Amino acid sequence: MTGAGATARRDAVKDNDPSPCGGGRASDAFPPGEATPSPDGRAGATEGAGPGGVVSRAAGPAVPAGPAASASPLRRWSGTGWDLSDAPAPPEEAAVAIVVDGTSQAVLMATPHDLDDLALGFALTEGLIAAPGDVTDAQVVAVAPPAALPGLPALETRLWLRPGLAAGLAERRRSMVGPVGCGLCGVDSIAAALPPVLPVAAGYAAAPGDIALAMQALAEGQRRWRDTPAIHAAGFWSPELALVREDVGRHNALDKLVGALAARGIDPGGGIIAMTSRLSVDLVQKTARIGAGLLAGASTPTRLAIDWAEAAGLTLIGRARAGSFDLYTHPQRIRSA
Repeated sequence: MTGAGATARRDAVKDNDPSPCGGGRASDAFPPGEATPSPDGRAGATEGAGPGGVVSRAAGPAVPAGPAASASPLRRWSGTGWDLSDAPAPPEEAAVAIVVDGTSQAVLMATPHDLDDLALGFALTEGLIAAPGDVTDAQVVAVAPPAALPGLPALETRLWLRPGLAAGLAERRRSMVGPVGCGLCGVDSIAAALPPVLPVAAGYAAAPGDIALAMQALAEGQRRWRDTPAIHAAGFWSPELALVREDVGRHNALDKLVGALAARGIDPGGGIIAMTSRLSVDLVQKTARIGAGLLAGASTPTRLAIDWAEAAGLTLIGRARAGSFDLYTHPQRIRSA
């Protein structure tokens, strides 16, 4: 199908779309033939046929800024004292809805770059399309976040397919499980995938040395990692207890830990949650949802994780290793901070 034909078919679908995302067709976002700014600030591509005949204006607009939490740690514990030395910038993270022919197929937390490639690759690997030529048009559009999540960077990657593929998409929607939304539009899906959480209570107050003890207990409890160093771990540490669970998935590892704590009647707010992985916004949400106030990880958290930890009242710690760590939010839970 030609670019003009694809655009006309797409506009007809959007004009008849009753979803609350209305207020303009997808084609209104970028005038045909104009360069669009990419999320990293570079000039985007003009409209034209890409590989496999894809008509693309997919470079996308700039990513909306998140809440006002600092991008740098509040301070760093060096093992002997506090300082304010520079630390690596946290990576960007955004909620990205994959929208195909006007229907949301999934919501991904992703680095907001090369999203046209992400959408096309997702469609291929998930079996939504058989070849790049099945896509007739593609866009990346910054959208207003859900009302309950005003600071959330939110984008839609919109793919439009050649006629005849819609039935397969509808069947896939009926059979899907997991963190997808209502299917009305990308914004609704994002709201469903990332519901707001209540602020956590004060909870356990840790000494700086407790962070090192928690990370040490996490390392010592990784029995499966010794056999196959391709596995994540989540641990709980308090002065009375150390508990570790492992899994190939970092989210699964945390869920296993939460289940183990619940089965034993242990309050997650009474200690430190420690993880071997980087800390993304979904892990922050899981931790806050169970009422734990301290989350420490071995890597730098994402910018959105920092923002949400600040909003949820959670103390977020990154680069916790060898007796040092970066403190990003709510220092009141670290004694002497």
